[in-house]
Amino acid sequence: MRRILVGVVVAASVGLAGCSSTTSSDVAGAGADLPLVATTVSPITSIAASIGGDRVRIEGIVPEGTNSHTFEPAPQVAALLSTADLILVNGLKLEDPTLDLAETNMRDNASIVEIGTSVIPESDYIYDFSFPKEDGKPNPHLWTDPLYAIKYAAVIRDEFTKLDPASASYFEANYAAFAAKATELADAVRADQQTVPDGNLKLLTYHDAYAYFADDFGWQVIGALQPKNFSDPTPSEVAALIDQVSAQQVPTIFGSEVFPSTVLEEIGRATGARYEDSLRDDDLPGVPGEPDHSWLGLMKYDFATMIRGLGGNPTAIDAIDVSSTVPDRATYPQ
Repeated sequence: MRRILVGVVVAASVGLAGCSSTTSSDVAGAGADLPLVATTVSPITSIAASIGGDRVRIEGIVPEGTNSHTFEPAPQVAALLSTADLILVNGLKLEDPTLDLAETNMRDNASIVEIGTSVIPESDYIYDFSFPKEDGKPNPHLWTDPLYAIKYAAVIRDEFTKLDPASASYFEANYAAFAAKATELADAVRADQQTVPDGNLKLLTYHDAYAYFADDFGWQVIGALQPKNFSDPTPSEVAALIDQVSAQQVPTIFGSEVFPSTVLEEIGRATGARYEDSLRDDDLPGVPGEPDHSWLGLMKYDFATMIRGLGGNPTAIDAIDVSSTVPDRATYPQ
């Protein structure tokens, strides 16, 4: 079973700490009269930018490389949320502190949309290693599945059309272009995973971010190192993972480039599995303004890395062009 949770939060042009793809003067000069949309994690910011192009202003809230599950918005974010026209949040309990702040500070005529919650029925929620059902928080990482990313884009298209009905055909064209790219990526993954030796489509990751993808694409998530409270696993949990990796002959275990793990290194040494430490859940490759700094660039990198690590050849994935048909003018806190 599977579930969806994803979100975007609208942020205003108050300065968030860190770098961004545009400066405050750029935003003002590029059309301060445009609808203001704030987003939470960077993949959602990127998807929104792919749909909005130059017809909306988009500002992210959660800095890239931050643990979005534990992120506490700074006080100035309240000012951002109070001026936003649209607040899009992931939902599914991913950014509750930001959602609470948005509900308290939003303008009377603004709206909050929990994108992920709106695109997946509760019966498809996935509870797993890092997100046990008894805690009531489903796995929220729908954006790592291209099929759900397309659904995110459709919700965003519809919300942008409500803000600017005159641009409906523009948003629809951008949605169609994004959906075509996401479909191309999904097709490439299905083709390239056929090159992985039988029995190797198994994931042991640092963070449990690929549950919905695995469900849709026929992979098996055998474990996640990061437990529900985001602390280090117990020695008995580590021993169990070592036994599982050895028994299933997993060739590569996957860590996060944001959260280095000495425990995964230990599991690799104990089992002979290679430790690949460069997967990204919501930290986009490159820097704002570069083509690969996008949802498509993120997932192209992750899928190619996983296919290659498991013994396959990501030829079709590597061939995908990540350039966008519209400019990405969103602000990405760093």
